[in-house]
Amino acid sequence: MEKILFLAHTDSNGQLPKVALETLNAALQIKQGLAGSTLTIGLVGENVQAAADQIASCGMEKALGVSGADFGMSRYATDVKAAAALGTASGATIIIAPATSRFSRALPGAAFRLKATIDTHVSGIQFTEGVLQIQRWYYRQRMMATLTRVARPWIIAIDSGVFPPWQGTKGSAKVEAVSVAVADQEKRTKMTGIEAPSADAQTIRPEAQILLVAGAGWTKKQTDGQIHAKEAEKHILDFLKLAKASLGSSKSLVDQGSEGEAVLTCMSHLNQVGQTGSTPRHPKGLSTCCHGEEPHVVGWRFINERRAINTDASCGWAQGKADVLYVADAFAVMSKVNELLAKG
Repeated sequence: MEKILFLAHTDSNGQLPKVALETLNAALQIKQGLAGSTLTIGLVGENVQAAADQIASCGMEKALGVSGADFGMSRYATDVKAAAALGTASGATIIIAPATSRFSRALPGAAFRLKATIDTHVSGIQFTEGVLQIQRWYYRQRMMATLTRVARPWIIAIDSGVFPPWQGTKGSAKVEAVSVAVADQEKRTKMTGIEAPSADAQTIRPEAQILLVAGAGWTKKQTDGQIHAKEAEKHILDFLKLAKASLGSSKSLVDQGSEGEAVLTCMSHLNQVGQTGSTPRHPKGLSTCCHGEEPHVVGWRFINERRAINTDASCGWAQGKADVLYVADAFAVMSKVNELLAKG
């Protein structure tokens, strides 16, 4: 019989973030797929009661919590101890956790302390003859592996956007406190504040419904023989603001600055989507002035609806890589789209 531990940390509001609710859904599927297994909830945070109440109706056997001022912030030393303590207290054989930046740092250390094996960036689960198998991508999401492990404990870190968030009613959960002693030297790292750009300046929005990807065509000579980089940047930023979209880029565009070509100041390598960039999971995506080459398109494979704008009717997007291809000038199209969005 497997003992499953759903391990999560609270956010700044004392609630569970969306990725944790997605992971809870995965944990419940694993519990259902492994006959006779049990589910324990393990929470880390300054105060975990509100988070426990948030998922009280999920069908857990019990809830454990490591709480206090020392565990409210992301810190490797205390997060490792908290995760290891919850793993020990629960007696878990399988630990399911969200692959947040906080846990991605701490869980490998916790695995070492628990003498556990760990798999990170898990993108799927399945069962074959009652055996739990996980899926994860390799080589920039070009090869997918399906594997299982017999070693226990087994820690599985689930990537965001893989499962739909758990949705259930709030309740009242009884949380059993797990005591963790923290030495002074383990509290040397302190969070003094958060620096973030204004909402309008933020271009990377993982929760956005739309991903706009800009290609190198925005900074090339247009029909009048001139480059209109400033105008292109205005079209792009206006769309991000009006549609609350996230911004991506092809490799050629983010690399142009080092080649002495015109660049968009709102773009950096952090926006890069593709084989050497990120693999976002937005519901919809719109590619503009990109040709749809395979290294770039590979980053789009988890976008549910893909559309593209390109003046070349035979570009890569037309070869079955986009659901809809608009053969048109992106400057004209985005100008009209922004005009319509502005009208509401």
